[in-house]
Amino acid sequence: MKKTTFLIVGTHAVVEALKNPHRNVEKVYLTEDAQKNINRKNQSLNLFKGTHVFIKSRKELDNISGRDDVSHQGAVAEVEFLTYPTLKEYITENKSKNINFIALEDVTDPRNIGSILRTAVAFGINGIIVKERLFPEKSKLLYRSASGAAEHINIFKVSNLNTALKFLKSKNFWVSAFDITAKKSFTENNWEGKNILLFGSEGFGLKQKTLENSDFRFRIDINKSIESLNIANSVSIICHHINQTIVKTKFK
Repeated sequence: MKKTTFLIVGTHAVVEALKNPHRNVEKVYLTEDAQKNINRKNQSLNLFKGTHVFIKSRKELDNISGRDDVSHQGAVAEVEFLTYPTLKEYITENKSKNINFIALEDVTDPRNIGSILRTAVAFGINGIIVKERLFPEKSKLLYRSASGAAEHINIFKVSNLNTALKFLKSKNFWVSAFDITAKKSFTENNWEGKNILLFGSEGFGLKQKTLENSDFRFRIDINKSIESLNIANSVSIICHHINQTIVKTKFK
């Protein structure tokens, strides 16, 4: 039985999918310039081995990828979904003392999610927890914004976020909610150990019930002239700080 496929766009997204041994790439559509550019930057790799490659004009790629204002950069790929471990499987297999997950409640903007994936990979986050029914897993904009990062991180899709948080708390994880009304700055916390970094939707933040399942509430200190930060920016600031904190701790 043929597996479901979908399209991803953007040079980095397509190249990283081709590099990923766990991702089945059915077809690749490229402009001549994009093909030359990819080959030049990856001369030691036979990226297109076993993959059907079709050379197309930019206009043809516009029609293939759809007119949804997502720049394909001359590269489009038809791919199958990745298979991820469940949270339980991951926790059972990973014996590290330091594990950090990002949990997203009702975050639906594909551009923000893609940027969060990119940040997560850049700063060593172990996985992203999302609500299955709200995760735009076929979004070309998500993959374009992630710039290949989607190939390098576990995405845990759960039916109920609060149930997942309770399970992780039973496995010695600390749940830290980020909320602009919190009294304590996130820089005051010791981020060693197992952490869930919990973020709410772009417009409404975290739900009260979800906040009640958190162990801590933190804020980012910003200029009072600005009410809040974009969620992707907030995640970047926090993940960079946590990464640097853990790195410094290792070399003490």
